[in-house]
Amino acid sequence: MGFDQYHEPPNELSAEARTYARMIASLTEETEAIGWYAQRISVEADEDARAIMENAQQEEFKHFAMDLEFLLRRKEKWRVACQGVLFHDGDIVKLGEQAEEAEDDVE
Repeated sequence: MGFDQYHEPPNELSAEARTYARMIASLTEETEAIGWYAQRISVEADEDARAIMENAQQEEFKHFAMDLEFLLRRKEKWRVACQGVLFHDGDIVKLGEQAEEAEDDVE
């Protein structure tokens, strides 16, 4: 049985690689849901319906953060890149370049 998140035969992948792929898929799904809610909220005229959608979108933010944290705890280079870019003021591209350099120091 094949799944879209696998680009290699699943039976040839380690359990760790399969879990990683599942979490990446989950992260993608949460991101898509956040975007869908943003679109719905932007056009919804009914205040109560919009409030419910905003509440649901907030849950997706939490799920996204949890998925991301899981992945960052297991991939040091990814963690280093995110630590170099996220939650810093300044030029995002420059921060990204600096973070990429810091990644080179990670084995």
